[in-house]
Amino acid sequence: MPRWNSDAELFELVEKELRTALLCDAMDGLGRLNQAMEECIRPMQPDAARVIAGRAATALFVDVHYRRANPYEFEIPYVDALKPGDIAVVASNRSRSNGIWGELMSTAAQCRGAKATVTDGICRDFRQIVELGFPVYCAGLKPQDSAPRGMLTEHAVPVRCGGVLVNPGDLVVMDIDGVCVVPREIEAETVASALDRASRESHSKRELLAGALLSDVYARHGVL
Repeated sequence: MPRWNSDAELFELVEKELRTALLCDAMDGLGRLNQAMEECIRPMQPDAARVIAGRAATALFVDVHYRRANPYEFEIPYVDALKPGDIAVVASNRSRSNGIWGELMSTAAQCRGAKATVTDGICRDFRQIVELGFPVYCAGLKPQDSAPRGMLTEHAVPVRCGGVLVNPGDLVVMDIDGVCVVPREIEAETVASALDRASRESHSKRELLAGALLSDVYARHGVL
């Protein structure tokens, strides 16, 4: 039986006991080999100790080449619809034209209870977002606004972000190594497998520190 009875308990368990590498290893064992986003997607403010887990709130952002009468027509409702425990996943087809996420969107998302944002595009307002303390993972920085350069077209739909297919409600986990996505249909099995691997890795490390040979430790615990 799962060790959690709610999303809040699941997020706390993952944040305290797991990390992206363990979850990716568990999904490898289940045949899901492409669940980590591209390595260019990095935290604005690196924190080696922090793990963030939440539910994917997906959105699709595309480049445009003109200024529309209402450039934020779909962007504002998306941010206002974020819920506690959500992670905003903004797919942009790797856009590099503008900073699609900034200070005010981060402020609004944080006040709605969202835990973080991840995008395969680029962002702006670095200093203000860091001062706010809202975690943002992105592929880079650029000061130009989205209004004449891009638009959010729809949300709560499947998207491909950082090379990974993300469905609304998937478990998203972020740490210093990067971002991974655990599909809902394998969530319980993945977390259980990752917890087992974490336990075996802990035993392995303790034995290695005591002087055991790696070959012997691996034979006993089967993790590396």
